[in-house]
Amino acid sequence: MCDDVVCCITNHYIETAMSVMSLRLPDEIADTLANLSKATGRSKSFLAVDALREYLAREAWQIEEIQKALKEADAQDFATPEEVKAIADKWTANAH
Repeated sequence: MCDDVVCCITNHYIETAMSVMSLRLPDEIADTLANLSKATGRSKSFLAVDALREYLAREAWQIEEIQKALKEADAQDFATPEEVKAIADKWTANAH
């Protein structure tokens, strides 16, 4: 019984501490979510959490990469003309 354990598996993912959040969805997103839920047999909540998890990970990665690039730029750590040419030559050769 789920009440007897610290966490339980619910709809293919381990549910630990979860917060409740209410949000408004455009009708087309709500319809797509409902259709995908029905087609996959997964709950709308599972699909929404999965999509948010992927989105947040991608955004966090992108922000981290931008911050690294800004530090490199602040440190004047730029590619040399030779490095730029080597990359351009590689892409030009691969385009043919």
